[in-house]
Amino acid sequence: RFRNVTGVQTCALPILPGYAWHITHRCHEREFLLKFGRDRRRWLHWLFEAKKRYGLCILNYMATSNHIHLLVFDRGGREVIPRSMQLVAGRTGQEFNQRKKRKGAFWEDRYHATAVETNRHLIQCLLYMDLNMVRAGAVGHPHEWNESGYKEIQQPRLRYALIDHGCLMGLLGIRSLDMLQESHRTWVEESLRAEGSARDSKWSESIAVGDKGFVARVKKQLGLRAKGRKITESPGECQLRETQLPYSAVSGHENSHLSSQNLHPWEVYPFKPDA
Repeated sequence: RFRNVTGVQTCALPILPGYAWHITHRCHEREFLLKFGRDRRRWLHWLFEAKKRYGLCILNYMATSNHIHLLVFDRGGREVIPRSMQLVAGRTGQEFNQRKKRKGAFWEDRYHATAVETNRHLIQCLLYMDLNMVRAGAVGHPHEWNESGYKEIQQPRLRYALIDHGCLMGLLGIRSLDMLQESHRTWVEESLRAEGSARDSKWSESIAVGDKGFVARVKKQLGLRAKGRKITESPGECQLRETQLPYSAVSGHENSHLSSQNLHPWEVYPFKPDA
């Protein structure tokens, strides 16, 4: 149980160490508060700060006009992911409200997290994130959207690097950066040709995605907290699912459901403007 700044206790499934996690977080009431590149870049700035301060291991990212995607790996550091989410969300919203002389919440009060097995499922997750704005019809290719990890995987930054290429290569079993970049380009092009840009609900409705053994292991580690969650099987993968609360997506290309219990309050720690 965590307590957010409103004082309301909220149940949330924990971020288990040793796993890759796909995280999504929406702007309040699905408003397009990140529609300008300036504000998306500020989100990236604070993401870099989270990496510096807490050692957040970032594998991929995507800032859209009304929500964000983040793929991270939990190395087992103390509350690294929730502390990072609190910093990034809090600072981004605070700066926006101050500049716009706006009051009120910037983000929904919870973010969704899905454990991802580090094999072909991790590749699927990478592509799902890279093709987000292609699904939205905003661009024809991922390289056209600046605030995404696609460009950084293909052209690593010399300064202010966000993606941990070494960790990503290790999780994918790829030995060199050149091989990673070539494989990544190939996966994206094949997905575009195969019209693989359709929305996939598993990234917004599941607690875990992977092979049966992986999903069963996550469920076992969650213990009583996974009671009532079901493992569903489909060709090539399994998912750990739970009760869902439907909502209508304004943009029509992204989440149409968010599950009710693996939504994590981002304001786990009282936000201090001078932190």
